[in-house]
Formats: sequence, structure tokens, C-alpha cells
Amino acid sequence: MTRIMLRSICMAIAVLVPAAASAQDLPSKPIRLIVPFPPGGPNDIIARVVGQKMSELLKQQVVIDNRAGAGGALGTDVVAKAAPDGTTIAITSAGALAISIGLQEKLPYDTLKHLKPITLVAKVPELLVAATSLPANNLNEMIALARAKPGTLNYASSGPGSMPHLAGELLKAAAKIDIVHVPYKGAAPAVNDLLGQQVQMAFFDLPVLLPQVQAGKLKPIVVGSRERAPSLKDVPTTAELGYPQVEADNWYGMVAPIATPPAIVARLHQVTVEALRDPGVREKLSSQGLTLVGDTPEQFTAYIRSEIEKWGKVGKAAGLIAN
Repeated sequence: MTRIMLRSICMAIAVLVPAAASAQDLPSKPIRLIVPFPPGGPNDIIARVVGQKMSELLKQQVVIDNRAGAGGALGTDVVAKAAPDGTTIAITSAGALAISIGLQEKLPYDTLKHLKPITLVAKVPELLVAATSLPANNLNEMIALARAKPGTLNYASSGPGSMPHLAGELLKAAAKIDIVHVPYKGAAPAVNDLLGQQVQMAFFDLPVLLPQVQAGKLKPIVVGSRERAPSLKDVPTTAELGYPQVEADNWYGMVAPIATPPAIVARLHQVTVEALRDPGVREKLSSQGLTLVGDTPEQFTAYIRSEIEKWGKVGKAAGLIAN
């Protein structure tokens, strides 16, 4: 065998070996995609749409596993303690990854020590709505009413320390108003009482409120974001109305166990971003008021750090820090 032939064979092997290794990055068994909230909410909807496309791209089953509890911490902890082989991952929320840090006495995991950020999947603004009986049709009228009757208006949330709660606290501080927080165990019962006039207003993820707003059952007051929501173009933002500090974008990101090998992280990132760029996925989720992202693991890690710092300051100012 000539040297030229040997060199050619070696070059061929060098090309084939990385390809073979890449094909083995993910085990062939089904991937469990944890959703740390009940079926039907924004987190669940995102995971099902993205997970289905990932399954098509990977040509292996992606199974949704709803593990609700403790504001998303229960399901997120399942991933933190899972085998780091890429077969147990989660799409989880700002609350579970950032807000809860410092607002609870003890979490079963440390976000940046026990979890590997893969990508920021989607962002969604918080929308402030009012019950139809509230004599205020815009933010200025609502603030004027609250100042005229301090301590009499109330706002609902999905629980203490949740994004809707902290959005309300941001508004209270920025507008210098006294409104009463009424916590619920989830968005659904809070919205039901809002519709029944038992509470007067609330911030929630836009997809949660959009059907009721479109049906005229709730009054849209303001979007807690820098930009208007495409699905509610006539509703102004807090920034437009002079309250840029009232920025409450909820978000959902994909994470894996911290010890997941870099090659597996890269593969999961690649397929997730490809899924987020799919026109069908974008159409389904954008119509829900979601903005799809798909950044790098490094960018997502930096974003989580900034969110932990931001909401920690809000929690401290509102007297919500538990430890």
C-alpha cells in the first residue's frame, strides 16, 4: 500500500469519526421534556409545540412530563438531579430560574450551580387588565383612582413572588400608589375571580388574558414591556406612558443538568434553535403573543444572572426577601 493511499484512508477516517461521534451525542431513548406547571398554560403550550418539532428533527420521541408544584421549582429540581445525558431536560420559567432566588428561604437547587442553560426559548409581556366594573379605562385613570382611594383597589396574582405579583409591585413603586395584593394558587382561579368582579385588576402573561380581552370580558390597561404586543397593537406600553421601570417580561428557557457534556448541550441547542426558526412553530406561538428567541447558552446564562439581580432588588424593595 502506497503512502498516498494510506494518507487518503487516514483522511477519510478523520472525516468520518467526528460524524459518528456527533450521531452518538444523544442517547437513542426518548427525551423527557419537563414542564414544571400544569397542562394548558403558556409554559406547557410552548413545550408541546417546540417539543413536537424537536422530535421531528431528532427523529426520536420527545415526551412532555408535567411536574407542577412550588411555583415551578418541583419540576425544575427533577432536571437538576437527573442523569446528565441529554434525555431529561426542561423548558421552565423566569420564576423557577431567577425570581425564586432570594425570595424563598430554601430552594432544592441553585440555578447556576445545578442547571446548564441551553437557550432562552421565548419571552412574553405581562398585560395589566381590569374588571369591566372598574371605573378606569387606561393607566392614568387607574392611577388617579388609586391615589384618590389609597388601599381600596386590589390586584390579583398567581402567588406570592410570582411574575404577576412583582409586576404589580413595580407599578406600585413607580406610580406611588397603594393597592392591595391578593394572591391565588395559579392564574386560572385569579382570572375567574377577575371575571366575576371579586378582584379588580391583575398582571398576567398576555396569552392567559388575550381571549378574555378579545371577547370584551376584561379591559386591557397597559402592556408591561418596552414594545407593544402585535396581538394588541392599540394597547400602550408602560414605557410609552412614562413608567419605563415597570418592565415585566416573563420568559421561558431550556435547561439541562449542569454536568451535561458540551457535545450534548451543543446538539440540544442546535435542534431547539432550528425548531424555533420553523415557520409553523413561529406561527403557532407568535399568535399567542410570544416572542421567540433562541440565543446561545452563554447569552442565556448572562441573562439569567441579570434577571436574578433585577428581581432580587424588586423583592427586597417590596419586603419579599425571605432570608
